[in-house]
Amino acid sequence: MTILIKAFSVISLFIWCTTAFGFSDALKGNIYSPGNLKPTDSVLRVEAGVVAPDFSLPAVSGGRISLAQYRGKKNVVLSFVPAAWTPVCSDQWPGYNIIKDIFSANNAILLGITVDNIPTLFAWTNQMGNLWFPVLSDFWPHGAVANKYGVLRTDGTAERAIFVIDMEGIIQFAHVNDINKRPRLEILVKKLERLKK
Repeated sequence: MTILIKAFSVISLFIWCTTAFGFSDALKGNIYSPGNLKPTDSVLRVEAGVVAPDFSLPAVSGGRISLAQYRGKKNVVLSFVPAAWTPVCSDQWPGYNIIKDIFSANNAILLGITVDNIPTLFAWTNQMGNLWFPVLSDFWPHGAVANKYGVLRTDGTAERAIFVIDMEGIIQFAHVNDINKRPRLEILVKKLERLKK
């Protein structure tokens, strides 16, 4: 319960920070605005209760990361975002730095996934500052992992989607968010807390 209270405090701070000076303000000159997009342009291929499709993707930090390497060791949160250098994505991922201790308390790792290539992700994540979690490129075969999960849009970008996967590799939560808005952090915190029960 104290973690939940702390989360809501952090969320309030996060909202205040993004309103007062925004993460993307520092990046404003480099951010591309795609305008308002159709909220959902895909059909999920997975749901809660099924085994999460495995994958192996290159990481910005080097090497490859697979979902299977966390099996039996950590809960995993997959955060698919549409594209680098866009406003909502540039606010969403730095926001997870604020709740890193909540991931730690729930034995969870976050994997950030986008269909951009490694050089683009390298430049973008460096501009955002240090992210504590691995950022993975689903660039080639283009969007193959996003497609496995059913979050690849018709324009070749990914939906803004969250998947919470337990240590046995079972999806416990799957949500496609309105692409124009950040997913609510408190929902993710509740889903992580539920894995303890």
